[in-house]
Amino acid sequence: MYNELAQVRDQLTGPGGPFEIHTVEVKGIPLRAYKGAPPDLRQIWQMTAAFADKDYIIYENERLTFAETHQRVNAIASTLAERFGVAPGDRVAIAMRNYPEWILAYWATISIGAAVVGMNAWWTGDEMSYALEDSTPKILIADGQRLERLRSGKSPDGMQVIGVRTDDLPSGANAWSELLAGDAKQPDVSINPEDDACIFYTSGTTGRPKGAQLTHRGCANNIMSMAYWNTAVPMAMQAAGRKEPTSGAEPAEPAQPAYLVVTPLFHVTACNCVMHGATLSAGKVVLMYKWDPLTALELIQKEKITTLSGVPVMSREIIGHPRFEEFDTSSLKSLGGGGAAIQPDLVKKIDSRVKSARPGTGYGMTEACGVIAMNSADFFVDKPETAGPLMPSFEGRIVDEAGNDAEPGQPGELWVRSSQVIGGYLNQAEATAETITDGWLHTGDIAIIDEHGFVAIVDRAKDMVLRGGENVYCAEVEAAIFDHDDVAECVVFGVPDDRLGEEVGAAIVPKPGTSPSSESIRAFVKSKIAAFKAPRYVWFQTEPLPRNASGKFLKKDLRQKLDPKDAH
Repeated sequence: MYNELAQVRDQLTGPGGPFEIHTVEVKGIPLRAYKGAPPDLRQIWQMTAAFADKDYIIYENERLTFAETHQRVNAIASTLAERFGVAPGDRVAIAMRNYPEWILAYWATISIGAAVVGMNAWWTGDEMSYALEDSTPKILIADGQRLERLRSGKSPDGMQVIGVRTDDLPSGANAWSELLAGDAKQPDVSINPEDDACIFYTSGTTGRPKGAQLTHRGCANNIMSMAYWNTAVPMAMQAAGRKEPTSGAEPAEPAQPAYLVVTPLFHVTACNCVMHGATLSAGKVVLMYKWDPLTALELIQKEKITTLSGVPVMSREIIGHPRFEEFDTSSLKSLGGGGAAIQPDLVKKIDSRVKSARPGTGYGMTEACGVIAMNSADFFVDKPETAGPLMPSFEGRIVDEAGNDAEPGQPGELWVRSSQVIGGYLNQAEATAETITDGWLHTGDIAIIDEHGFVAIVDRAKDMVLRGGENVYCAEVEAAIFDHDDVAECVVFGVPDDRLGEEVGAAIVPKPGTSPSSESIRAFVKSKIAAFKAPRYVWFQTEPLPRNASGKFLKKDLRQKLDPKDAH
């Protein structure tokens, strides 16, 4: 199977192949890129006009076809350019829930050569003010909740505000309906592949968040990376004599791809890895007001969702829902996601629970415009602890603490180099230089690359527990705990210890109706991995563990909240 995958990769990425790789020079550095990638996102959006009458955006009772969306995007783009003076190189900030207006504003901004500033919808007014002062957008497009938070904050001089889905517009603000009054004719602009397409702010686990500058070239190559993997896997499996499961007789006409967006569009996962791919594949994008597993099941059945890509806990909540069997989920072809490692037990549960769907994951970063590695189907079931191979547009290195390449099979920090790597951090030359060296992005993730080129992310470097001179990778302990039948959620982190430097701590949410003991958890972990990796501190929680806007567990918050004296 792995030999077939290597052969398919050579076939697809070699001279004349649909995903042929060539070298482009950016800032004097040679970078891998797809020869056939469109040069910018404006061209990608224009290509989708051919999908005309197909459904594109679905939100509750609202439905827009590609043709209707293009008409609105053109009108918005025209108004932004002609009335508000937005020109190539300017910025337009978007601050709202996953409403249809987010996508409309995004493509309109991209179409006139301006950059989108993706504002975290969970930010406070002060955090919003910081990002606005940092990015200095000409326009802010925001919903009522975000506008309310910003009333007491500061905004850049001259920034104009457009309100979405609100009757309470701030003084001087414009209504969304005014944007739609344009003449539906886009201005003709020129875009350089290295121009900013979007600025997404990193989560800011230390200090203020940094504005990552995603380029048109990087975003376009990310789309190609995902398309490559989705092409290569079926070819490799067919060559290896393996057959994908089906839900019955194949329809004469293939179903329209349908993507349920379950993470925020202001993050690279939902925007670049879901919305971009859905758009170019003539798929429909189904939005939710907020995550709810029952609502998700209803939408899977109603809209015949083919792909659900979220954080791992979402897949757990889908397949573990008490009403799961009541819904027709046979349209699902892929279930999984990224943002955090999908634990091996969940990979197997997805594969056995949803007969038509295969488990899939993507490892990536905002700083890589999306995916770095991907894994799915039989490859993921066979290697559930890995994120898959690096995409063809990436070079990779495993670097030890001394800054040298690690010995084969040994862990170290993963560095990658590609045309997908961001141009830098906005207004932060020093942080850019620390993170990107000669084109190499320091991911901050501890990884191992196996003999087949599959990458296993064993932990974040800063989340590794150093216990008495021994490295304990939190992801490994979390995977062991998740295998316990009574565990619904868990997070593992380091707890300061006078004797050993750090000890292993675990915050656990038991499944309803169960009451595991700390002793049983430790014994179970010791039966799975080395005894010194078992958590000394265990906190059982009755409420779901805190998460950030993208669904990742907030380890920092838990460390501050949980007292070792209260542990079991």
